[in-house]
Amino acid sequence: MDGDPEAAHDVREPFGSLTRTKETAMNTDQIKGVWHQIKGEAKTQWGKLTDDDLDQVEGNSEKLIGKVQERYGYAREQAEDEVKRFAKGRF
Repeated sequence: MDGDPEAAHDVREPFGSLTRTKETAMNTDQIKGVWHQIKGEAKTQWGKLTDDDLDQVEGNSEKLIGKVQERYGYAREQAEDEVKRFAKGRF
């Protein structure tokens, strides 16, 4: 990590691909705030996700990745890539 204290705390955020910073916290809040608005789009994107699945996600990108992975049998990386593409331009 070459002495960079931030590098040790990097967390992939599919909704914006940001590291954990104040900016990430704000984007996470924004995601949760608009989740009810884009939940229908997620249902259209991933028809195998149930309404209950989407309610459980609550705008949490990690939960969405997990649900996509579970319902579609995707590898983690594939689910992350799909969620990133879905989020691009929405946030």
